[in-house]
Amino acid sequence: MVVAGDFRNGLTFEMDGDVYQVIEFQHVKPGKGAAFVRTKMKNIMTGAVTERTFNPTDKFENAYIERKDMQYSYDDGDLYHFMDTETWEETLINRDQVDDSFKFVKEEMMCKISSYKGRILGVEPPTFVELEVTDTEPGFAGNTATNTLKPATLETGAVIKVPLFINVGEKLKIDTRTGEYLSRA
Repeated sequence: MVVAGDFRNGLTFEMDGDVYQVIEFQHVKPGKGAAFVRTKMKNIMTGAVTERTFNPTDKFENAYIERKDMQYSYDDGDLYHFMDTETWEETLINRDQVDDSFKFVKEEMMCKISSYKGRILGVEPPTFVELEVTDTEPGFAGNTATNTLKPATLETGAVIKVPLFINVGEKLKIDTRTGEYLSRA
């Protein structure tokens, strides 16, 4: 059990059948009246952020979010297949449970799967990936002095902006959080 007076950033708790994570909290002790805890929290199930005040003595059940490394195997159109490399168990995840950053993941990459009581909450790809450019306009000598960018298609099908000197066949380091080119690999 966790008491509202003990809230800290990042703490997860269960309330009304949903799991919430504390984003911000503030203990308020007005000069007149009872103290309270002002909280900004995120519903882990839906992603909605709400603000609410609690009595410091309110009690909630702790929610332990399990984060496990799993290897991405393949997708069959509607489902993504992940394998636990320790137990060899396969986990199927719907396309709607995966966010936009998953377009940088290729087969056999390790991802973190978040779950609560067996229910999949999300898939977190590696922060940085190295991918090969499969299609882009050719670069020309002398085009490296400016900060001009051009589109490039990666081996996963994702399209990003890259400097003019990048050519087909080069491996690039990509930040999956922002989808930006970082450097040549």
